[in-house]
Amino acid sequence: MPLHPGIRVLRLFSRLNIGGPSYHVVFLTARLRPYGYDTRLVVGQEAPHEGDLRAFAAEQGVEPVTIPHLGRAIRPLADLRTLWTLFALIRSFRPVIVHTHTAKAGFVGRLAARLARVPIIVHTYHGHVLSGYFGPIETVFYRSLERTLARVSDRLVTVSGAVKHDLLGLGIGDDHKIRVIALGLELERLAGELPRGGLRKESGVASGAPLVGVLGRLVAIKDVPTFLEAAQIVVKSDPEVRFAVVGDGQVRSLLENQSRAMGLEGIVYFHGWKRDTREVFGDLDVVVNCSRNEGTPVALIEGLAAGRPVVATSVGGTPDLLEGGRYGALVPPGDPVALAAAIVRAIKCRDESLARARGGQAHVLARYTVERLVLDVDALYRELLFEKRARIAAYAAS
Repeated sequence: MPLHPGIRVLRLFSRLNIGGPSYHVVFLTARLRPYGYDTRLVVGQEAPHEGDLRAFAAEQGVEPVTIPHLGRAIRPLADLRTLWTLFALIRSFRPVIVHTHTAKAGFVGRLAARLARVPIIVHTYHGHVLSGYFGPIETVFYRSLERTLARVSDRLVTVSGAVKHDLLGLGIGDDHKIRVIALGLELERLAGELPRGGLRKESGVASGAPLVGVLGRLVAIKDVPTFLEAAQIVVKSDPEVRFAVVGDGQVRSLLENQSRAMGLEGIVYFHGWKRDTREVFGDLDVVVNCSRNEGTPVALIEGLAAGRPVVATSVGGTPDLLEGGRYGALVPPGDPVALAAAIVRAIKCRDESLARARGGQAHVLARYTVERLVLDVDALYRELLFEKRARIAAYAAS
């Protein structure tokens, strides 16, 4: 039985582009209903080439409210308009909890919630943009902004212990205020027998050729150029290996041009977004993540759930996910030689790689479930509802 039936939650997220955070907010919006929460999901507009999960949201019974001018970058006039729109929406909906996700939504959402005197304000970091994204001056500005926003937040949530460690090191929040709640995904669909041949047929890759893939948004922080350089090195030692880039984004055309210039036509294939990742993992022999910064990479969680060997850069929450290399190979970021060597080893030492992957599969199927995510967030909300009960009573009476 719900402890607090009818508790209203306004969940604010930048945009429903394809990626782990989007699944996260949709699952929470849909699956917290039986626990007594009436959640309204508010999102911005996806950019071209990002793909979107609006159809998935509809399948889950979630109809988000869209604020088109909620963008990623700070734009004073547009942000003031967004702030006013959110303030009016909050005053109308009267949520007891405002829970924001990602940097820009967290900025305007927490300000609007504070102005509207919402009793409980929570923000989730799905990674962070406080290193590796901007120049020195912008980075200092955003770090100062996050320190200020942390003071108006009742709890800060991170998706990994590594992200919590980063925030504490930057003076954002404190140990009591920051709670680690791992991602939750529907993984059982990947754990059984997977369809094979679709991805290979699309690119003409032979059934016996090793196929190595990277999945996700094609943006600078994902560092796909290092993947291309590693591919160039790998094929010199094993000419049969082929590579798949699954996803889309603002640098896709640049990457395709770079791939051609490196002589990788017929070796590296760009597939765009694939909604059904079962057919992707069914054909991949090795899953790679070469990001320079990460929260917890969904592609690696799904790759492990599918029992696939993984190779990844040792950044953000990835070492936590792989338990320091127990469930997959870890390499330094921006090092194509090390990445290539790890890929070759994963292919050549097949039994060792698959043993790691089987351990990783059991790990993620136990830890990264939607059910566990919902229970964790419900427990956090219950804790705050009790802790802030006087504030809630005053809010209800106003």
